Amino acid sequence: MRTVLASLVVALALPGLALAQGPSYAKNPNKLANAMSAAPASIAANATVSDWDGTVLRQGTNAWTCMPDNPESSGNDPMCLDAPWLNWAHAWMNKQTPNYTSMGFGYMLAGGSPESNIEPYAKGPTPTNQWISESIPHIMIIVPDHKTLEGLPTDPHNGGPWVMWKGTPYVHIMVPTPKKAS
Repeated sequence: MRTVLASLVVALALPGLALAQGPSYAKNPNKLANAMSAAPASIAANATVSDWDGTVLRQGTNAWTCMPDNPESSGNDPMCLDAPWLNWAHAWMNKQTPNYTSMGFGYMLAGGSPESNIEPYAKGPTPTNQWISESIPHIMIIVPDHKTLEGLPTDPHNGGPWVMWKGTPYVHIMVPTPKKAS
């Protein structure tokens, strides 16, 4: 998720990027389909789809932005994010404190890339950073009041939702989901 979010923020934070129009998404059906695989069809069908270089492959009509797999990451990690998550991602990329004011949701139903459960900027496993090496499909949830997450599990192997990056400004809930049928 770290590499993917970094690329997402770069792509979405450039001036005028939201208005950039690239080649028709019909010329890029694999990227479009891959990006849309990140979220339920009810969200992905009307989401804006942006490529990693900032090209808008399809302008959406809802408040979601989907990105295809990041070619620089090791996993298949398309994602769809709402506005609070885009705010979070921008803050994370710039090592700033996010300032979203409402609950946010992000979908990565195709999986993701290996990452630390404890350290937001870890680049590889260490004996203490609880490295998650197996990518799983998941939903990500952020809340403005991090105190509401107290008491929730932090173990990524508990079989259910857990809190990732606890004690950092980037704390969020990870909700594992079943793998999509092929």
